[in-house]
Amino acid sequence: MFKTRLLSGIVLVAVALALIITGGNVLLAGLTIVSLIGVFELYRVFQIEKTLVGAVGYIAVVVYYADLLWKFIPDSMMFVLGTLIVIMAVYVFSFPKFKADQVFAGFLGVFYVAVMLSCIYQTRELPAGTYIVWLIFLCSWGCDTCAYCVGMLIGKHKMSPKLSPKKSVEGAVGGVLGAALLTIIYGFIFKNQMEISTEYIFVLAGISAVGALISMVGDLAASAIKRNYDIKDYGKLIPGHGGILDRFDSVIFTAPIIYYLALHLI
Repeated sequence: MFKTRLLSGIVLVAVALALIITGGNVLLAGLTIVSLIGVFELYRVFQIEKTLVGAVGYIAVVVYYADLLWKFIPDSMMFVLGTLIVIMAVYVFSFPKFKADQVFAGFLGVFYVAVMLSCIYQTRELPAGTYIVWLIFLCSWGCDTCAYCVGMLIGKHKMSPKLSPKKSVEGAVGGVLGAALLTIIYGFIFKNQMEISTEYIFVLAGISAVGALISMVGDLAASAIKRNYDIKDYGKLIPGHGGILDRFDSVIFTAPIIYYLALHLI
């Protein structure tokens, strides 16, 4: 299992590197596919992955990503309301085929997975996005790794006993501090390329610390859904890791945080 997890992890990192380094339409297309798979995994939990509600969700994902490229929707709220109205129309005209929680999941899935993940692309498109985009992964996967190590060494106080018994308060603190430290190291390495001052490196570290904190919410949110519906993993796409949502649960929450903080602070 360890070898499988390690090899699939290496492949996953390699694919992520290729997509993000290339950026542009390649990254956008890659995120569209990842988002569709993630939405499918979430819909499968609610048993709507092959229904009309699910189809509306998939179409909404494609429309949203197409709009990021071609900008044909004049107001983002039009997309939000349009998606809601269409899904509710399906609910009404097919009643009582769907339960209310399935309909709400159909609407939520588009934003919880696709819209939030799209912030990876939007961060990459910022003026210094070539380098800032990596903060998303430094403060999600970096936080996970640091939290795990610190938790194993000195973790004593349970952070969320019922939801995730293995996570500790000490691990959480270690994860946040670790993500900030990794960002400081990263900032000094690429300081000249990013054309930023030492002061801004610590601003980036602060952004990563906030992102790391929020990433834990993303991780626990995905776990909460799995526990509510008594499932171990969202899928088996990534051997040893589970599905897209199992591997990107923290990234989903971190991406918009990094994007908006970077947009307004840098």
